[in-house]
Amino acid sequence: MAQKARKDRAKSNAAALTNLHTGTLVINTLFVLFHFLFKKRSIFLYVILSIPSFICEFVLESSGRPKYDPSTKALKNSGEDLAAPGLTEYMFDVIWVTWASVVLVIFFGNWGWLLWTVVPAYGAFKGYSLLGMARGMAGLQGQQPDNAVPVAGNRKQRRAA
Repeated sequence: MAQKARKDRAKSNAAALTNLHTGTLVINTLFVLFHFLFKKRSIFLYVILSIPSFICEFVLESSGRPKYDPSTKALKNSGEDLAAPGLTEYMFDVIWVTWASVVLVIFFGNWGWLLWTVVPAYGAFKGYSLLGMARGMAGLQGQQPDNAVPVAGNRKQRRAA
């Protein structure tokens, strides 16, 4: 049964990565064609703001791509689960926001790159909330609740209380 789960994950990871690479190819090709054939857009901003998306795509590819034995074609490693929440989900969000920004730049000009500010703003928000939770946990660690009654040492003292 475990082998079936690994095969299913390998199949879904391969499909997700294929869709991801196809989307990246289409969006970036459209931008380059639009830039050179119709209207000039900032290539500098395109390169700088697309680098995080390309890095996220590379990390997802290297960690999520299933690996097979070259001689027997047997599944060696199904890859990390690309549907997992957390950092994997955030990397997909970075890629999708970059795609949306590129489409907005194609239609509305270089002002479309302002959508990309959502990525660091969301990262800062999550970091600040995690920092606040960590401080709260550290502060509660050494405190006793105010309404808790201290437990007496022996049976006679507990009955008297």
